[in-house]
Amino acid sequence: MVFRKKDKFAVLLTDISINLKESSEYFADYKLNNVSDLKIFTEKMKDMETKGDSLIHEVIMELNNAFITPIEREDILALSMSMDDVLDGMEQCANLFDVYSIVKADDFMLQFVAAIKSASFEIEQAVQLLTTKKLPKIREHAIRIKDLESKCDGVLRQSIKHLFSVEKDPIRIIQYKEIYEALEEIADSCQDVANTLESIVMKNA
Repeated sequence: MVFRKKDKFAVLLTDISINLKESSEYFADYKLNNVSDLKIFTEKMKDMETKGDSLIHEVIMELNNAFITPIEREDILALSMSMDDVLDGMEQCANLFDVYSIVKADDFMLQFVAAIKSASFEIEQAVQLLTTKKLPKIREHAIRIKDLESKCDGVLRQSIKHLFSVEKDPIRIIQYKEIYEALEEIADSCQDVANTLESIVMKNA
């Protein structure tokens, strides 16, 4: 593990993790009240996702140009892409809200987004530890991310059971089920980041 201070890959991984954390905060905290709010919500999430794509492009360019990398190239790319998958999932989920004109998140959705926000915070903290060579502490954050994903598994089961027991409109059932599943997939992507971080720690400890 040879991340140096101001190492270009350390800076890029940090920037990706911070953009993910800030995006998750917006995704979780933005209050939808009417259809016009959906346009603002989806456009902002698209902007953040576009910023994330630009950072991924920078990582790939730097990897192509670098003679030596602080950790294995495939690990830098895998960590970058796994974080980007989380952000892509949030942007796609925001689009579902817009497509289905859903302007009020229910309690299950709020539980999902709170867990995703917390997981994104843990990811940012873990990346900071990685780039400052504090590997042993990363596992604590990886465990918390996995616990949050497990919680989302439970929320998905509860949400779908509740949906089929109370909702009579088949179209509404399809729409809400798709959103619940999309939110759980974001949590799965967070767990993928945790797995990638643990793999890097194992290789470099």
